[in-house]
Amino acid sequence: MSASAEAPEASAAAALRFVQAGQTLGLGTGRAAEAFVRALGQRVSEGLEIRGVPTSEKTEALARELKIPLVTLAEAGQLDVTFDGADEVDPHLNVIKGYGGALVREKVVAASSHRLIILIGEEKLVDQLGDRGKLPVEVIGFGEALAERRLQALGFKPTRRMNQNGEPFITDNGHYILDCGTTGIPHAADTEQEIRSIPGVLGTGLFIEMTDAVIVQRGLEVEVLEKD
Repeated sequence: MSASAEAPEASAAAALRFVQAGQTLGLGTGRAAEAFVRALGQRVSEGLEIRGVPTSEKTEALARELKIPLVTLAEAGQLDVTFDGADEVDPHLNVIKGYGGALVREKVVAASSHRLIILIGEEKLVDQLGDRGKLPVEVIGFGEALAERRLQALGFKPTRRMNQNGEPFITDNGHYILDCGTTGIPHAADTEQEIRSIPGVLGTGLFIEMTDAVIVQRGLEVEVLEKD
């Protein structure tokens, strides 16, 4: 495991430079996002006034523990910035998310924000989305069989995500995730539309043309990649 994967604190600290007092922030889910929430909590304890909208129950619990003021998405309306992690980032700053299971809520919060800033370790950079071999897709249980067939027809190898105890993984929305095996997704925008058109699919881990900046941690150094 790389140093950036073990200790994402440097990227979290860099992300704080994008935070201004009075903002409403989307708070992502996952290892890098958790590091950011912890860093933000420290700033809040020092007097920074912001509000947060969590993308998962896990992030909500952490934010409350750190005494970060929270509001619902309905109360917040338009958010200023969402900070989140990612599982893959391609050269155009398109992203795959969802290894942590919060992809649909993460996408809703990101779409509600003026800016989306992604925090990753350099190991998450890929030449093409899908290079790490998996695309998460959230589906309702009733539509799982149909989704599996349609995803197979698109060239994927979908399998239901399971917990370590052998039970199905259930999202915060109460649904299943199909982890779709892939060797690469050359036309990600088209693929996103094809998958979303399957009845019973709630969302995919493809975040296309949504990211404004990516903070890449390389060891203890960080690099900020911004959209042209």
